[in-house]
Amino acid sequence: MVNKAAIWGAALAASVVAQDTCTVVEERTAINVLKPLTINYNDEQTHYWSTFSGDLKPTCILQPETPEEVAAIVSILRDNNETFAIKSGGHNPNNYFASVDGGPLISTAKLNEIIFNPKTETVRVGPGNRWDEVGAQLDATGYTVVGGRIGNVGVGGYLLGGGLSFMSTEYGWAANSIIEFTVVLANSSIVTVSETSHPDLWMALKGGGNNFGIVTSYLLQAYPQGDVWGGNLEFEATPEKTAALLNAVRNFTENYTDGKAGIIMTAERTLSTLLDIWIFFLYYNGPEPPKGVFDEFLAVGPTINSCKTQRYSDLLSGNNWAVLKGSVYTIGTETMPLPSREDGPEVMQSIYDHWVNVSDTVKFVPGLIASIAFQPLPKGLATIAKSKGGDMIDVDDDIDRIVVELDYSFLFKSDFDKIDSTMRATYDGIGDLVKGYQQSGKLPSDVYLPLFQNDGFYPQDYFGRLRPEKLQLAQKVQAEVDPDGFWRDRTGGFKIPSK
Repeated sequence: MVNKAAIWGAALAASVVAQDTCTVVEERTAINVLKPLTINYNDEQTHYWSTFSGDLKPTCILQPETPEEVAAIVSILRDNNETFAIKSGGHNPNNYFASVDGGPLISTAKLNEIIFNPKTETVRVGPGNRWDEVGAQLDATGYTVVGGRIGNVGVGGYLLGGGLSFMSTEYGWAANSIIEFTVVLANSSIVTVSETSHPDLWMALKGGGNNFGIVTSYLLQAYPQGDVWGGNLEFEATPEKTAALLNAVRNFTENYTDGKAGIIMTAERTLSTLLDIWIFFLYYNGPEPPKGVFDEFLAVGPTINSCKTQRYSDLLSGNNWAVLKGSVYTIGTETMPLPSREDGPEVMQSIYDHWVNVSDTVKFVPGLIASIAFQPLPKGLATIAKSKGGDMIDVDDDIDRIVVELDYSFLFKSDFDKIDSTMRATYDGIGDLVKGYQQSGKLPSDVYLPLFQNDGFYPQDYFGRLRPEKLQLAQKVQAEVDPDGFWRDRTGGFKIPSK
């Protein structure tokens, strides 16, 4: 005789397994679930820097408020095979890194604690914050943390990618100031990760991306902070000024005698290249920079100079003008050794000219804005990073480097494939130029040139450019904390290659 109860029980069990994550979370938990076509769902999707990411449609948006709620979501996800994504601030423009189409999106917006402890000089920060929010809350304490240079950048992805800060030449990568992570692992357990508790995972998380778990809070070292000086300079990109500025950033990187100084030097071309300018982001950790720190740049003659003494939080929020919402946005990177003073003019100009020539091929793409940023990575940053326990990036202090950031923004998704190939041509060409100059002796050869994850384009080989021992560590830790490939197979991001 057929056991009807057993049949019904099996059918019920199958239906539970077959149910999507959104339905099960709503039925079994009190976690906030945002559904498509609702105001809050639509608003959450507008927070991406790239409209392409925002146009991807998750089946729902889950907003956990505690590590336990994150663990509950992970437990439910393990019972199905849905793809999903975790979103902090939404500033990463690579599709599927922090966005998803047809699966649940885990938003960390409600994991937004900012708790300052004056006795230990630490701050516990949730990944749902943006850096201007962190800066504003800490402003009255006289302390701050090492974070993003543009306030609208989210905390989570920035820290897991390493984090380059205005303060990095004082305190290292932002990841070097992480004392402790609270992490939900693939088996739904909640662990505290530090130098003494799960030390391999602690290292892997400092530049290892989203491969090991969902971080629900970071305990960060805080540093005394008073008024700062900073703002923007704008220059016309004439041949003479461009040559002078490229030379100035080379000199600045080599002669980095004051760690309190920070700079991003960015060239911008838009309106079918009718607008061709340089925009600088300057920072000094003090009310006024000493004479000589930025003099070589100022001597070139900016057309606009907004630099002033201000609160650090105001500087971060003031830099938010650089976030161009309403466009599809792509980002890529390359790392180069710093050329000598003798070879600097030729090498730096060739990098810039290559970018100009490639960006010219797409200058009539509607709404196109092309930019290249030269970001100093001096020896001193590497020294500080090692003194604070190191990280996955693991740069040495044998040479100075420049991290090149590349950006293309444009209006329509239909042009993505064209810009995709343009971005690849841009960073591949820079890489080829670097190799050529190394072969000719005009750049140091046999040097370590990792990619900066936060600026990486989705096909770039971040882990393949790390030191072999760091790649092996990532593989070892992944095998320990994610043996079934839960994060590897179900989420986007830079993936660890198999052994």
